[in-house]
Amino acid sequence: MAQFSVNPNRVDPYKSFKFRVKWDGKVVAGVSKVSALRRTTEVIEHREGGDPSASHKSPGRTHFEPITLERGITHDLEFERWANKVWNLGGGPGAEVSLKDFRKDLVLELVNEAGQVVLAYRLYRCWPSGFEALPDLDADGGSVAIQTLVIQNEGWERDTSVVEPAEPSYDVPKKGS
Repeated sequence: MAQFSVNPNRVDPYKSFKFRVKWDGKVVAGVSKVSALRRTTEVIEHREGGDPSASHKSPGRTHFEPITLERGITHDLEFERWANKVWNLGGGPGAEVSLKDFRKDLVLELVNEAGQVVLAYRLYRCWPSGFEALPDLDADGGSVAIQTLVIQNEGWERDTSVVEPAEPSYDVPKKGS
């Protein structure tokens, strides 16, 4: 059975290095890493009183794991602005949290090698629970300074309106042409 219905000749799964994160209808600049979308459902075990040893299992509450976004530090303030809606030190008593708009719905898009969106997930009622403005600084290191935003969410689902796109084929010019 073909794994790709529109592109049956494709055998390679999608790569994890091309993606976009959107909030407020815009792509968030510079995001270089997103943690996995993960959910777990509690297992509730129960048994009947007359049953000597076997138990039955039922699903309980479902928990959606926090999502971590990372990006190199630039002068774009989107991470910090959103984090400040949850806790603004200078907000004064009763104004530390922006209750009106501290939650956002996000869209996470996976993109193929040709730049086409191949999968999308909608993440609901998200808010930042952790913000790392500056990483450890090391004069002997040679790494990029990374900002981190930890986002809580109340669930996510695949956007089924995004379907497998027909992948373009390109003719490679022959030598001497």
